[in-house]
Amino acid sequence: MIMKTISYISQLVLLKELVMSKEEEEEEEKIAKSIILQEIHEIDFNASKVKENGCVACHVLFTLVTKMQISEQDASELLSEILSKDTKLNDLFIEMVESIHMKQRMMGVTFSIKTREAKDRYIDSNIKNSIEELSTDLANYGTDIILRKLLLSSISLQIAQNLGIDYHAASEELYYYIRKNEQNTNQHMIQFIDSFYGKIIRKNK
Repeated sequence: MIMKTISYISQLVLLKELVMSKEEEEEEEKIAKSIILQEIHEIDFNASKVKENGCVACHVLFTLVTKMQISEQDASELLSEILSKDTKLNDLFIEMVESIHMKQRMMGVTFSIKTREAKDRYIDSNIKNSIEELSTDLANYGTDIILRKLLLSSISLQIAQNLGIDYHAASEELYYYIRKNEQNTNQHMIQFIDSFYGKIIRKNK
């Protein structure tokens, strides 16, 4: 009888924790949503809030990090989840990105006026940083995540080249589409990843 009572109490405690966790999650989303909406309105009113040549989506992301005192990874997941759930906010977000990155900027001017030596140093630094970042992700998350990341980067780059827009804007256009068509996009990516692994296995036999 005592054991049954203890078990029942334990179940009640667990249920209470789950309810609290759900409430905390909803409250976190509510706060984050408010911050995102506020940033969109403020950037729309004053685009200089985003530093010169900075990524407007990254600006919103790091605003979440700062104001909510959460990690970049948690902020990224929270932002993506909120935009996926709220189509109206998702539309406002992509409109903000397009306004800053496509309509208001002349891209590449600061790089073009650098000396050739400075340009080469910049490219070399980016190569090293990119490889280091991919190596860290490979160690922390595994090959599937790396392949998905490289695939998304390749698609974003192709969109940027075809439309003549910057990479940040192309990436956000892609993520906007994925949020609306997640199942279909994931299916295509999984098929590619499976095919990629399959060719490696057949080659090594």
